[in-house]
Amino acid sequence: MDGKGRGVVSTANYAARKYGIRSAMPISKAWQLSEAARKRGEKPAAFLDVDMEKYIEVSGRIMTVLKRHVSHISPRGKAMVEAASVDEAYLDLSPLGSYGKAREAAQQIKDDIKKSERLTASVGVGSNKLIAKIASDREKPDGLTVVRPEDAEAFLAPLPVRVIPGVGPKTEELLARRGARTVGDAKRFTIEGLRDELRLGKWGADLYEKLRGRDESPLMAERVAKSVGHDVTFAHDMPIASARERKALTDALARIAGEVIKRLTGGGFKSFRSVSIVVRFAGFTTKTRAVTLEKPVAVEPGAAVGPAGALRTIEFQSLRLFMPFLDRRENPERKAIRLIGVRVERLA
Repeated sequence: MDGKGRGVVSTANYAARKYGIRSAMPISKAWQLSEAARKRGEKPAAFLDVDMEKYIEVSGRIMTVLKRHVSHISPRGKAMVEAASVDEAYLDLSPLGSYGKAREAAQQIKDDIKKSERLTASVGVGSNKLIAKIASDREKPDGLTVVRPEDAEAFLAPLPVRVIPGVGPKTEELLARRGARTVGDAKRFTIEGLRDELRLGKWGADLYEKLRGRDESPLMAERVAKSVGHDVTFAHDMPIASARERKALTDALARIAGEVIKRLTGGGFKSFRSVSIVVRFAGFTTKTRAVTLEKPVAVEPGAAVGPAGALRTIEFQSLRLFMPFLDRRENPERKAIRLIGVRVERLA
């Protein structure tokens, strides 16, 4: 690849992070950091292709482990496991009745995952989702941190404000200009100060609570995906001048539609009712277009339409939305195309 990749880093392990490589960083920048490390005599980073199907498969097995443990904790109740992402989940351990027992259960879960999947897991135990999440990040990649309610504010106080979910670079910079770099620093602001003076609005009131370790977010045992999609960043910007170049783009669009239908069927979805596309030009200008169908399109095998018919619908609708980008209707400057993606929404 020699630093010429057009994608971004989806994730980086701890060895790579020591070189400054981070998620969402352009591959070209990550390669430069790796080369700088190599020239210093350190081991260069290894760049691996994304294998999302494998990640989802392993994630499913780990979620099964989590549900089994929680079911044993509360055999008569519902296994309260919220899958927040492919590699993150929240568990309800409250039936155990004590933080000591919760710690033992967390260690058993870690041991079970390591035995079955040969993977480490970091766990945080706290009185709410906010504390548990931050605690889980404290001792990665194989940590177990327990924060009791009476210790929550002291635990948060020395940490950078960026650890609070929802605090991004802009809010971090805004607070830093006022001398608030840690959670403890930021606690000096009143609700009105965060909401009105710093112009954070409703988020300012929420941030006031989070800075104090307070979070009322419920555990959601069932999370329904709002959309399923796939996109491709091309190795080089794809021109649209010739028929051959335009066919290469429409062929890529068809392949992307195929990936979307795989994810739909693999995710157990029954139907969709909306198709959208995203097109990113050279220069990073991005446009999206969508269509809502008259009725849901069934995805399940054996249904009147089924996966094959659903695929044809996705291919047709995405192509219909995409064609104007190959001429002056949606692309008056005839720009080359850097990325295209397809997404289906309004899922059942």
